[in-house]
Formats: sequence, structure tokens, C-alpha cells
Amino acid sequence: MSKFLLSIVVATSIAALPGVTTAKGCLKGAAVGGVVGHVAGRHAVAGAAVGCVIGHHRAKVKDEEAARAESQSQSKPQGTSSTNH
Repeated sequence: MSKFLLSIVVATSIAALPGVTTAKGCLKGAAVGGVVGHVAGRHAVAGAAVGCVIGHHRAKVKDEEAARAESQSQSKPQGTSSTNH
């Protein structure tokens, strides 16, 4: 249990650093990974590290998909009709 608490303290203190706050998804992934790692056999620190990487990747993919959808919606001409009279 002390390793789990230590991993939470380390993750929280790292999150307070200025450059880490731009790593979207890392904290949420680290929290989930730490819990899963702890339950899976006392691997909370490894789970937190892997969870951070996975959480950051998923947030990046989500941002890219949102940007792609926004650019597609802006590229469509608005107010035009497809029927020819």
C-alpha cells in the first residue's frame, strides 16, 4: 500500500511541473494504471507509467480527430444547393 501512495504522491508532484501540464490524459491514465497495476500484483508504479503513456496517446488521437472533423465541417460550402434548375 505504501508504494501505491508513493506513486500517487510522485504523480501529483510531477503534475505540478509546468511542462507536464500540457501532457493531456497523462494524469487520468496514470491514476487508472496505478490502480490496475496495484490490483494486478503490486505493480502500481509500472501501471502508472504505462497508463500515463496510453492516456496521453488517447488524448492526442481524440484531439486530432476533433481537429479533422472541424476542418471538414469548415471546408463544406454553406448555403449552396445541390439541385440544378
